[in-house]
Amino acid sequence: MHAYFDNAATTPLDPEVLEAMLPYLSQHYGNPSSLHGPGRQVRAAIETARKTVAHLLNAAPAEISFTSGGTEADNYAAFGSIRTLGLKHAITSPLEHHAVLHPLQVLAKTGEIALSYLRHDAKGRLDLAHLEQLLASNPRSFVSLMHANNEIGNLNDLAAIGALCAGHEAIFHTDTVQTMGHYRHDVQALQNQFLVGSAHKFHGPKGVGFLYCRSGMQFGAFIHGGSQERNVRAGTENVYGIVGLAKALEIACRDMAAHQQHVQALKNRFIEKLTAEIDDVRFNGCSAAASESLYTVLSVSLPPSDISEMLLFNLDISKVAASGGSACTSGAQTGSHVLEALGCDAARPTVRFSMSKMNTLTEVDFAVAQLAKLYKPVAA
Repeated sequence: MHAYFDNAATTPLDPEVLEAMLPYLSQHYGNPSSLHGPGRQVRAAIETARKTVAHLLNAAPAEISFTSGGTEADNYAAFGSIRTLGLKHAITSPLEHHAVLHPLQVLAKTGEIALSYLRHDAKGRLDLAHLEQLLASNPRSFVSLMHANNEIGNLNDLAAIGALCAGHEAIFHTDTVQTMGHYRHDVQALQNQFLVGSAHKFHGPKGVGFLYCRSGMQFGAFIHGGSQERNVRAGTENVYGIVGLAKALEIACRDMAAHQQHVQALKNRFIEKLTAEIDDVRFNGCSAAASESLYTVLSVSLPPSDISEMLLFNLDISKVAASGGSACTSGAQTGSHVLEALGCDAARPTVRFSMSKMNTLTEVDFAVAQLAKLYKPVAA
């Protein structure tokens, strides 16, 4: 058996999605900017996909721009709004994904903005009273706070954050990469200007995502050289990727209730089996609290041991794929900035198990058994 529990990094492609993409990989190959029949046919597929995504978000099709993924969408929202609108202050948290932190830090380093970091408690819960204080002192700020943390799974209250931002004329961007396709997002109810999606997080293809940009907020091109995506993003569109993204999001929303129930049961089983099989297991952030965390992510803190540094490697050898944190930084030699911000004990190894609709209870039991087998003989 092989158990794949790194779905927060990427998910397997849904067979229904592949089926929808295949005609645009083989039969329908026209350039969507061409005026001839093959081009118009492909252009129609892109616009149908745009309408599908817009409908699922309760947005207008003109508010959806397709991108290469969530990172590009986050960058576009940050650089585009701050520079076009002349914003001088930004608010984020030290727990955000690097796709948000790094652009804002670049803007702060060049002196284009002053950057404030929101306080949080030891579990990673954001201090919204502090947000209100920062907004009162710095109205018309750019605020970027994610819906759910990709490492510890903490959920943030988008409605409460949006209300505070609206009350101070702030521009609210939220990274919804981990929750898109797992929770419903109604942009008419939310008071945000931007949210993002990345297809490969909800069983779509890699290399394609989207940015929702509220009507009236559109600004200049992020990538120059052509008129694609309503003059926002130059370059020939990733047609089969866009078709796959729309189909994947459609399936995710269609089957959302059943998937939530199934995956939450997997997470509950992980918590139950881990605490039974390994002494002194803890859970980072609000990861083990169903009401406060993303149901697909469980961040496990294990006691120090002689195999701490090789734990993920040994799990891989044992046919269990998991992560120590964000896969986006797994090749780096630095530790997790999220766990560091929470003050987690660096001597305790962390494993992030992230689940999807394609996982089973049998795989959970297998993964825990392999971890226990590796861990128990060498525990300090």
